[in-house]
Formats: sequence, C-alpha cells, structure tokens
Amino acid sequence: MVKKNKYKLPDYIDPGHLPVHIAVIMDGNGRWAKKKRLPRIEGHRAAGKSVRTIVEAGAAIGIKHLTLYAFSTENWKRPEDEVGALMDLFDLYLNREKKTILDNNVRFKVVGRRDRLKPEIIAKMESLEATSADNTGITLNLALNYGGRVDLIDCVKKIIDKGITSDAVDERLISDNLYTSGQPDPDLLIRTSGEMRISNFMLWQIAYTEIWVTDVLWPDFSEKDLYEAIHSFQERDRRYGGINMNE
Repeated sequence: MVKKNKYKLPDYIDPGHLPVHIAVIMDGNGRWAKKKRLPRIEGHRAAGKSVRTIVEAGAAIGIKHLTLYAFSTENWKRPEDEVGALMDLFDLYLNREKKTILDNNVRFKVVGRRDRLKPEIIAKMESLEATSADNTGITLNLALNYGGRVDLIDCVKKIIDKGITSDAVDERLISDNLYTSGQPDPDLLIRTSGEMRISNFMLWQIAYTEIWVTDVLWPDFSEKDLYEAIHSFQERDRRYGGINMNE
C-alpha cells in the first residue's frame, strides 16, 4: 500500500509544515457513475481506487492520521440494494487490504457505531484493528456508520456511565471520550464534489479545522488533488480565535 518511491511532494509544498491529521468527506460517487451512465454502485466501486491512492500518498509523505467518511448514520436511508452493495464492498475492502495494511505499518481503526453492521464485518474489522494496533505508521480511521451527533451522544453516555460529575466536564474530557480519543483533531478537512456542507462529520473535532472544497468527484480524486489541498492549507493563517500580531 505505501509506495514511497511513487509519491513525492511537489516543490511548492513545505514538508516541515504538513497537516498532522487530514479528514475527507468522500462525495460524488453516484454523480460520477451517472455521468458515465453506469449504476450508482459502480461509482462506489471506483471510489476504492481513490481510497488506496490517498492512503498510499498520505503515508508516503508523512501524514500521521487520515480519517475517511465512508458511511454515515444517515446513509441507511438510501435504497436497500445500494446499502447492501456498500456493505459488501466494505467486506471486500477488509479482505483485500488486510495484508497491505499490516505489511506497511498502517494502524487501522473504525470510528462509528457498530450495532447495525453485519457480524462478519464487525469481526473482520475488529480483527484488523487488533492486529494493526501496534503499528507506528499512518493511522487510518474509517468512519463507518458514523455521525458527528451520534459521536457526541455516545460520548455523553460514556461520561455518565463513568459516574463523572458535571463540574469535572471540560473540553479534554469530551475529546477523550469521542470515537477519535487519543488522536489530534483534524488540521485539514477535504470535501469532494463541490458541496458546501460538513454533513454531520466530526462536529466537535473540526471546530478549528481548515476546510478545502473541490469540484472533483471522489472517484477522480488523485494525489495531485491531495497536494493542492495541502498547499492551500499551508497558505492559511491559523489563529484559533486570536490575532496575528504581525498584521
């Protein structure tokens, strides 16, 4: 999966100022298929190539965390045959990518609720999480049956179940009980297909995340688009609510 000789940062990107954590809303699979007069599921199949490319490129250039929004809590509203086909694709991904994930030092995690997923998918993803837990390369978070509001609801439930009193609740406690506990918040959020919304994705974690939107549909997203997003990120002035004293 990680082909370091294949991916090289262009000269206009500062390798010392890369985002630590990149999150991606992978959008446009259906529109990609429609443009090509193909069934929607073919767009989802084509999306797998872009997933592999971005994971490979991110790992090769030194990105530490990558979160991919694969299936939201709202996506269950889609036609039953499409949901079933998507679940089959996730199952296929876990089978196909296990060896390359382990061989290339990728730490794999699934973030989201697991209650509606098929038992065989849960078993495979938990096995891959366990066997890759000690890997020290890029952390790949697959947001599956994920929603930002559900993330916060489950966080509150965890805090209540631990018997923590209200006066002990602070930002650190919230972050420590989210699905992404132990990981830094995203520095950069990429959304493909040109839609200008965050679609219930990582609502707490992206409070100060830089957002980059492209009209490129996800199946067409390449490492060049990733580099363009990183370049835009590097040109931003991140003040976190403060001011730049040099202005």
